[in-house]
Amino acid sequence: MARVTVEDCIDKVDNRFELVLLAGHRARLISQGAPITVDRDNDKNPVVALREIADETLAPGDLKEDLIHSLQKHVEVDEPEADLPEQLPQASEVQDEAPEETIAFDRMSEEDLLAGIEGLVAPEKNDDF
Repeated sequence: MARVTVEDCIDKVDNRFELVLLAGHRARLISQGAPITVDRDNDKNPVVALREIADETLAPGDLKEDLIHSLQKHVEVDEPEADLPEQLPQASEVQDEAPEETIAFDRMSEEDLLAGIEGLVAPEKNDDF
């Protein structure tokens, strides 16, 4: 078969840049051992990929989806949402049921804090610092 050109494939894939991306992806797949759908005829992988696209032995849409999937780092899986638990009672309902607890914080005066800091011993100096 004669050499395939971009013009042979442009009616299958409208955008030349997309065609190059798809053919390059397919050529890498062939290099990794994917079965080819046309006779090799001693051609290199990019030429075989373009011939597959030109002969329409591969659907460009499927090849595009495979390319997108190969470039994704994180694939989201659509999972059905689990049944939501019953809603929590509203704040007004909670207040009616139980009295509020008071939260107490330990308080320290400034003098106590300074006395505690003065009691700390500085670390010994060594040559590393």
